[in-house]
Amino acid sequence: MESALAVPRLPPHDPGTPALSVVDMHTGGEPLRIVLAGCPEVAGPTLLAKRRYMRQHLDHVRRRLMFEPRGHRDMYGAVLVQSELPDAHLGVLFLHNEGYSSMCGHAVLALGRFALDFGLVPAPPAGTREVQVNIHCPCGLVAAFVACEGGHSSGPVRFHSVPAFVLASDLMVDVAGYGKVVVDIAYGGAFYALVSAEKLGLDVCSAKTRELVDAASAVTEAVKAQVKLNHPDSEDLAFLYGTILTDGKDTYSKEPTTNICVFADEQVDRSPTGSGVTARIALQYNKGLLELNQTRAFKSSATGSVFTGSAVRVAKCGDFQAVIVEVSGQAHYTGTGILTVEDGDPLRDGFLLK
Repeated sequence: MESALAVPRLPPHDPGTPALSVVDMHTGGEPLRIVLAGCPEVAGPTLLAKRRYMRQHLDHVRRRLMFEPRGHRDMYGAVLVQSELPDAHLGVLFLHNEGYSSMCGHAVLALGRFALDFGLVPAPPAGTREVQVNIHCPCGLVAAFVACEGGHSSGPVRFHSVPAFVLASDLMVDVAGYGKVVVDIAYGGAFYALVSAEKLGLDVCSAKTRELVDAASAVTEAVKAQVKLNHPDSEDLAFLYGTILTDGKDTYSKEPTTNICVFADEQVDRSPTGSGVTARIALQYNKGLLELNQTRAFKSSATGSVFTGSAVRVAKCGDFQAVIVEVSGQAHYTGTGILTVEDGDPLRDGFLLK
């Protein structure tokens, strides 16, 4: 039997539905499903236009990739597309259980490795120890720096963010079930509400995940209802992605600070959240709690995985004072696969349990 199964072949499937070839990775425990082939062409003159096109015309592909029975409610994905930027090696659209993000740090760390290993950037000269990969995300161009040996990635990756800034600090919002809560809103390629879990009566390090999800979701709904977001570059970026609950340890320390990010439709990030680390660094720098080039460790309360982050230089985003943030982590390959749809399958485009 083993010899009969040694040659891979597709199971019975609908020939009119393209099979989706994927590579699966994770960064700090957070999954990433990268589409190699099978996605229909995503039309549009710019990356943000492609993001709108996929939402309007190809959302069934997102659901098939992310949802059960091929995925799960916390699956994350990346569709590679052409970028209009001359300096970009690749463009990417980020997928999750609710739709399409503007930035994803854990995915950028994984995509840096993937781009080097799968030939999306020129092969580095012999002896090269780090390769730069320019990834055009919906929020802008992000530079990833991939450690390598013998022309292949070796695991560690760091990236430099788009300008990260604070939209509002020490803002009072009325949160259903919790009363008035002071939150900060910061941008790290996506907008987050940031609040110490202690203000909601929880310990981010020991509370049950369901308790943290409920509290974070209540904050997200409150901020969406009470705060108008804006981004200087595009209205496409002016949305609240989620809430990050922290341990409240924002003052610089050599000890890790712990957080959990709940985004999209109550999706839980297993990693410390790359764009969330970016937003937290921007907030800490803005409040005078962190200096340039001071490196902090950020720990996921879900898995214990760690990213590091630092503000490496000042910048501007419209009228906002901003910083460029460096985030470092380690990505891992978990497998490859081909996703098919059998003719007559009533769940061909997936389902999401509530």
